[in-house]
Amino acid sequence: MPTSSLAARCFAEIFGTFLLVFFGCGAVHVAILTGALVGLWQVAIVWGVAIMLAIYVVGGISGAHINPAVTISLAAWGRFRWPDVLPYILAQVTGAFLAAAVLFTLYEPFLAEKEREKGVVRGQPGSEITAMCYGEYFPDPGRLSSEMYNSIEHDKLNDLVSEPVAFLAEVLGTMILALAVFALTDERNSAAPLGRVAPVFIGLTVAALIAVIAPLTQACFNPARDFGPRLFASLSGWGAIALPGPRGMGFLTVYIVAPIVGAFAGGGWYTRLLRPCLPQPGEKS
Repeated sequence: MPTSSLAARCFAEIFGTFLLVFFGCGAVHVAILTGALVGLWQVAIVWGVAIMLAIYVVGGISGAHINPAVTISLAAWGRFRWPDVLPYILAQVTGAFLAAAVLFTLYEPFLAEKEREKGVVRGQPGSEITAMCYGEYFPDPGRLSSEMYNSIEHDKLNDLVSEPVAFLAEVLGTMILALAVFALTDERNSAAPLGRVAPVFIGLTVAALIAVIAPLTQACFNPARDFGPRLFASLSGWGAIALPGPRGMGFLTVYIVAPIVGAFAGGGWYTRLLRPCLPQPGEKS
């Protein structure tokens, strides 16, 4: 457990989450607006590297939760103090919001050009095509193939992924992520990577999860990563397309509740079912 002051740890969470969202959502901007990143894996691996970098930079100060679902799960299973949960979450959302603001400043002309190309008006139906650079949607609007926005095509795409399916995908993905975090950072787990390479495997876990789940939900697994940029987008012209979004309160169930449920389940799976099977300290395996 880091021993820095709460203020220092919260600042670290702001900066760590900023790095995560700047590089991760930055990769989404590049892919959607310029086409310079081709294929889902290229975007996924940038997210993975962003997580590795954030953990290495601020992990020694705050533990680098950079995710409210992880913070809540760690507290629920006795690995973090409950009084520090809300300050950490506020810090994480702040870092994500600030990263979105910086990306908007850098890419606003590209966003406007993409909207002109697709024939959509920011804040109107269809502008999910650019709003997806910030908040997330199910299924991924990037799968729309028409040169100009087509509402019929979009409706057909939305029919492919229901809210319950999206909820399940986010629960499952965040459960696996939390399971990996708990296992890879457990000093009793002799199979965990030696040295200080656990962040590499956590980042690769996220990249692999994105590769599988992103076509369904854009692969959130992190309420701050979604809500901070979504809030920024709602204040920057996208309005109700960003928050709450065109599918009502689906953003709440799929991108906030589901990751928290998944992280709690993943932490519990490791803590209650797998960790008790590990050899006790000093005991040979």
